[in-house]
Amino acid sequence: MKSESKKNKKMEKEIEKLIQNMTLDEKISMIHGVELFKSGGVERLGIPGVVSSDGPMGVRAQFMSDRWIASGNNDDSVSYLPSNSALASTWNPYRAYEMGHVLGTEARGRGKDVILAPGINIKRSPLCGRNFEYMSEDPKLTAALAVPFVKGVQENDVAACVKHFAANVQETDRLMVDEEIDERTLYELYLPAFKAAVQEGNAYSIMGAYNKINGVHCCENKNLLDVILRGEWGFDGTVISDWGGVHKTREAAQCSMDIEMSVFADFDDYKMANPLKEAIRRGEISEKTVDAKVRNILRMMFRLKMIGKDKAERKAGSYNTPDHREMALRTAEESMILLKNDKHTLPLNPSKIKKLVVIGQNAVKIHSDGGGSAEIKALYEICPLMGLKCYLGGNTEVKYLKGYHVPEKPKTFDHNWQADSLDDLKNTDIGMAVRDEANEQEMHRRDEEQRLAQIEKEKAEIHEKNKELFVQAVEAAKNADAVIFVGGLNHDIDSEGFDRSDMKLPYEQDQLIEALLDVRKDMIVTFVGGSPVEMPWRNKAAAILWSYYAGMETGNAFAKIIFGDINPSGKLAETFPKKYDDCATGQNGQFGAWGNIKLEEGLYCGYRHFDRRHIAPAFCFGHGLSYTEFVYSSLTLKAEKGKDVKLTFTVKNDGSRVGSEVVQVYIAPIAPKVDRPDKELKAFAKVELAPGKSRKVSLLLKQQDFAYFDEHLHEFIADAGDYEILVGASCEDIRLKGIATLS
Repeated sequence: MKSESKKNKKMEKEIEKLIQNMTLDEKISMIHGVELFKSGGVERLGIPGVVSSDGPMGVRAQFMSDRWIASGNNDDSVSYLPSNSALASTWNPYRAYEMGHVLGTEARGRGKDVILAPGINIKRSPLCGRNFEYMSEDPKLTAALAVPFVKGVQENDVAACVKHFAANVQETDRLMVDEEIDERTLYELYLPAFKAAVQEGNAYSIMGAYNKINGVHCCENKNLLDVILRGEWGFDGTVISDWGGVHKTREAAQCSMDIEMSVFADFDDYKMANPLKEAIRRGEISEKTVDAKVRNILRMMFRLKMIGKDKAERKAGSYNTPDHREMALRTAEESMILLKNDKHTLPLNPSKIKKLVVIGQNAVKIHSDGGGSAEIKALYEICPLMGLKCYLGGNTEVKYLKGYHVPEKPKTFDHNWQADSLDDLKNTDIGMAVRDEANEQEMHRRDEEQRLAQIEKEKAEIHEKNKELFVQAVEAAKNADAVIFVGGLNHDIDSEGFDRSDMKLPYEQDQLIEALLDVRKDMIVTFVGGSPVEMPWRNKAAAILWSYYAGMETGNAFAKIIFGDINPSGKLAETFPKKYDDCATGQNGQFGAWGNIKLEEGLYCGYRHFDRRHIAPAFCFGHGLSYTEFVYSSLTLKAEKGKDVKLTFTVKNDGSRVGSEVVQVYIAPIAPKVDRPDKELKAFAKVELAPGKSRKVSLLLKQQDFAYFDEHLHEFIADAGDYEILVGASCEDIRLKGIATLS
């Protein structure tokens, strides 16, 4: 500890010396973008610019320095990693560490200093377009995975830029939407994962979100950035704006926003470029505000070995290595969720299948090249159909049918979606005191009319083409040894920049599934997607397998689970409602609006809402089946010093296959002094067991796990009293119960 403290003191002295030797122009250059993915450096002092890259599912392709056009090189293909939703479905912190490690290694191998990941916003509504980039509706699970992910990234001398801080809960009007959030909800639901990433993960950088919270943009929010992030949590790293997230020079300068990035190429005109320099020269803003920002940037650079005596020891990284692909496969295998499996329909026996019919466009769809800033140029991507064919080989006839029509969205190579978004950004009130809401609403109304008209046109096209496709699919299904439907969503629907309009399956898939189940009750229904969908036919289906966007090895993992080489162990990290109207946002209408939204459901997001309203979901939080059976027994609880509670219980694999069970621990206050959710996840563990084997599981619930945020005292309080401890396989499948008393 003493040596670390001495090292830090020496680093701070070197930082102060560098700042004293800089001119104002040199300092200003460091705090804003000089390229689309690079901030300025000071060559005279040996300080390079900070190079960043998007990276939720892999390091993004190389762009030109001043235009949103891919460089066109063939050296920027990378490993396509499972989305954060897929990663969260593993409920395995070690897999989170591995994926962070791979991402960090590949970012460093591509010459990046900062990777813009992980995305850890809470999933408030299943309609949010970026939910596939996020982990969970629950802060405890999100935090438990975010911490090892950040550590895995940063051990490669690359900074994780944890995003989007904070409460980035919708894409509609994302640049200007104002979210009204009470303090308790903010501290208990939307901030804990970020706090853990900072204090436990030691994240070197944080990305400010686009949205406003209680009237103030996140990238200009002193309460968020100065009081909470730096004051309460002790963060001393770099805060980077989301691209275009800074709107006003004075506000950004006078809070802890360190680097302003944007989507425009007018780099000198950024709010923290020439406008800030002129304000300092006029005496309106102190140069010390810039010094503080440069200090935070330099501190991150020292830690990354970009500067200083350790520069020669900086890791080089690598990308597209065999072990990266193997780790991506392991995560994909653990991420897939068996939602239903009546009469042991799965796994299939390949020796009994001479003709397999595969129906559905997601059997062949490539997903790595879409979704907004999550898009990457993948070295390869194995789709489900390829995975099945590779697994079965040439002795089984595998017949593929599209099943349903997906309108083509042609890709152009002279620009991408980000270039198209520039006009949207210019239409906001950047730098203006007053927003012309009437004009914006009228523009939105016209845009929405055009969008809806295009949707109706596409629907008509889909309906017409589906007539023949449906007939072909149903006929083929009648004459096969096994039928697998592979449907779901894609990045025309799951994407940054807009939200889904409903929770229904697109392209008339529900009608096709109904027709297929009428002739094949044993059809395996599988999905690839980024968010929950309604499944009105679910009671008719014997087996349902769900996969989020699971990366380059999706198809291989898919086949191994279908045929039983891998026992599924994924669990839902979010609730799958029966219908959207059952959700909190579906009931209060406070989602997807322009201008202002009120998070009036407060803490009652996800399973907390379903518990309180006594609404049965289609598939609950934490749900996921296995090919084996697990038995829970012998719960003991021991309060330690009246503050912490140690619990032990036994889990036995009572089936005939090796399998892994995610055991989940929830707490439920018996007589709470304030309103509290019926139960909340507070601990979990993933346990692998051979057939017939048992294991004693020991977990510790700390005092803070029993706490709630008191707005009057502005601190977390754990009231004395009795708490029910619930141990189960999901939030609904509770196997063991006990009572713990806190003094």
